[in-house]
Amino acid sequence: MTIDVHGHLSPPWLAERHPMPPALCDVEGMIEAKLAAGVRMTVVGSPVGAGAMVPAPGVDNYAQPESDLERLHDWLADTVRAHSEHLRGYVYVNPLGGPDHLARAGARVREPEFVGFIVNSSVRGRYLDAPEAEDFFAMAEEAAVPVLVHAPALPACGQGLDDLALLERVGRYCDVAVGLAVLARAGVLDRHPGLRLIAAAAGGALAMLAARLDAVGGPPPGVTAGRNGGPGGPNGRPGGPGGPPAATGRQGGQPALRPGDALRRIHADTASPGAESLRALLSFFGPERVLYGTDSPPLGADAVSGPLRLLADELPDADVRAGVLARNALRLFPRRLSPSTTTLTGRTS
Repeated sequence: MTIDVHGHLSPPWLAERHPMPPALCDVEGMIEAKLAAGVRMTVVGSPVGAGAMVPAPGVDNYAQPESDLERLHDWLADTVRAHSEHLRGYVYVNPLGGPDHLARAGARVREPEFVGFIVNSSVRGRYLDAPEAEDFFAMAEEAAVPVLVHAPALPACGQGLDDLALLERVGRYCDVAVGLAVLARAGVLDRHPGLRLIAAAAGGALAMLAARLDAVGGPPPGVTAGRNGGPGGPNGRPGGPGGPPAATGRQGGQPALRPGDALRRIHADTASPGAESLRALLSFFGPERVLYGTDSPPLGADAVSGPLRLLADELPDADVRAGVLARNALRLFPRRLSPSTTTLTGRTS
């Protein structure tokens, strides 16, 4: 059995609004193609809610009405119920979206069709060490469900990139790494030790950053952590009120994690081409924190089969490889993920 923790689907009505690959609306085609590769279960969601992944004039993904999100999640829940042997859903949530938005997302994730949240690594150019995100992290920790950290349509790391291909392949890839590095430096994983974060796109270059982050260290005592002109001053420099509590060197009576060690508490998927990226991922996180994930759809068959071939080469031990392909996901998603579930009533067979 193989479980894909990173896929996407969109309803037909959303495809009428925004340009998108036809594969995103082909539910049966996705399931059949993955079954042919041995992938039995996929966790799907939208990284833009009912918005657009391709930047478009006049489209603000963070200003979409709650009614559109309700309609999207209703469709996704119906689709999961219709294909309960093969699909589970992520609830889209903007961590900076405010109390009403968070309350709606928190209620939705308790529905049996949904097994986690999907969030952006940056929101309107701000990273998630912003003080408004603290309520989201507390909610996700209390819900005890994974959070897939996915690049947005317009990542903070993509500023100045007018080439859409570079924005997609470089800007978004790097935004995941920077976004999670910011959380590690800001002490978010110290304050919320029960958080279950999954880095999409194999974490970008996250596996290369631990030593650099440890050299930087956490925020100095008494200094808040902010970025991009938000609380704490531009680019995370000291100065400015507000922001999450500083990492003061101790959390819960224990020494605070170094940023590099905090990163090692994150999980990462395999959605990145190339053996070099996968080797770095396995070396840094260890096979027990790597999850098979494809970003398919919209990516095609190579995104599904490529990691399977690379994992077979890099992890010759079948039991270790089985952990990446399914067992790690079954452990991280503590409920309603086994394909043996035939009905989504909150009970498994």
